[in-house]
Amino acid sequence: MVVVELLSGGLRGRGEATPYGRYSETAAGVLAQIEQVREPIEAGADRTALQRLLPAGAARNALDCALWDLEAKTAGVRAWTLAGRARLDPVKTCFTLSLGAPEAMAETARAHARWPMLKLKIGGADHLDRIEAVRAAAPRTRLVVDANEALDFAALRRLAPELARLDVKLLEQPLPAGEDAALEGYPCPVPLCADESLHTRAELAACARRYAAVNIKLDKAGGLTEALALKAAAQGLGLEVMAGCMVATSLAMAPALIVAQGARYVDLDGPLLLVHDREPGLSFSGAVIEPPPPELWG
Repeated sequence: MVVVELLSGGLRGRGEATPYGRYSETAAGVLAQIEQVREPIEAGADRTALQRLLPAGAARNALDCALWDLEAKTAGVRAWTLAGRARLDPVKTCFTLSLGAPEAMAETARAHARWPMLKLKIGGADHLDRIEAVRAAAPRTRLVVDANEALDFAALRRLAPELARLDVKLLEQPLPAGEDAALEGYPCPVPLCADESLHTRAELAACARRYAAVNIKLDKAGGLTEALALKAAAQGLGLEVMAGCMVATSLAMAPALIVAQGARYVDLDGPLLLVHDREPGLSFSGAVIEPPPPELWG
């Protein structure tokens, strides 16, 4: 992960991002991007200028979130106030089941069966075995399945009716990004959610023709500024929103909680998948995430 700190007038703004190899990002590359804009940032470039200085991605996310944090501290208000919200409500996140053998995934699902929603990864040849095992272990929880681009269209058509039978609420990114035009006009029995196919508003029109929901992640969008604009535009098109994340600490989750307000699906369990989170971190009570303390962010 990469953390940016901006200092001004004795105040410090922070932002955290996770470079993602799927998008050809590395920590070294992200740091180089940040260094390229050091001069305009130190000269006072704001969040609006940042959108022009860097493309969407982890580098812009870290800087953008640090600018939000610094602006909030400078103004003496919370970041959600700057975003036009009177308050930030607690949200309920799903818990993610990592890809594994069906029996192992079922054991983890059983331990989290009281959570309101579980998200399970699939891959390999035994997709259905994993989903059936998890459903048997957690018969009452809502299930989201994340295919991570693992299917082709024929496999999707075979699997989708089985997902409906198992009461799966959402299927995330079934086809590889760039190959999902086949979804246009397909009456999938389970709502589909774009993840890798959607980064910013630039891809939204195409996704609206293919998906019922979109997964908004700050690292993809390039920060909270674009993520909030993307959320508003997506909801304006009638799309459901998932507030998602990479595996990261509470510092990365805190700004995403603003995106999560009112979202139908929330997947911000990144800190729970780490051996150690940062201190202070977010407060988790089961699935419930409380608003971040100002010492953390915003």
